[in-house]
Amino acid sequence: MPPSASTTAKVSWVDGALFVAEGGSGHTITMDGAPDIGGRNLASRPMEVLLMGMGGCTAIDVVAMLRKQRQDIEGVEVSLVAERAGDHPKVFTSVKLVYTVRGRRLNRSLIERAVSLSDEKYCSATAMVRKSAEITHEVVLVEI
Repeated sequence: MPPSASTTAKVSWVDGALFVAEGGSGHTITMDGAPDIGGRNLASRPMEVLLMGMGGCTAIDVVAMLRKQRQDIEGVEVSLVAERAGDHPKVFTSVKLVYTVRGRRLNRSLIERAVSLSDEKYCSATAMVRKSAEITHEVVLVEI
C-alpha cells in the first residue's frame, strides 16, 4: 500500500461567523455562517464549500479522463443538489450531480464511463460524502 498523503488547512475567525480558510497550497477562501448564528451573508456557508469541493473533485477527474480519450470538449459543468438531515449533525443524506458536457462529436458511453469511474473509484470527496448520502448522477450532452 502506498504511503498516505497529507493535506493541510487553517481556518481563522474574522468576526461574527466570518472565517478565512487557507489551504496548504496557500490559496484562501472565505466562509460565513447564516444570519441566525451571527453571519452576514458575506461568503459561502461551510457545507456549500464542502459540496463545491465534491463538485471540483469529480470535475477534475472527468475532464482529465475526457482529455485523455481525446473527446472534443468545450465545457464541463457539474451542478450539485444536496439534501441534509433534519437533526444535528445535519449531514448530507443525498446528493444529485448533473454533468453537462459541451463539445463536438461527443461519445456518450465514454463520458458516462468517465463519470462512473470518478464516482466509483477516483473522487475521494465523493467517497467520503457517500458514507452518509445516497449519490446519484445524470449526464447531459450538448453538441456544439
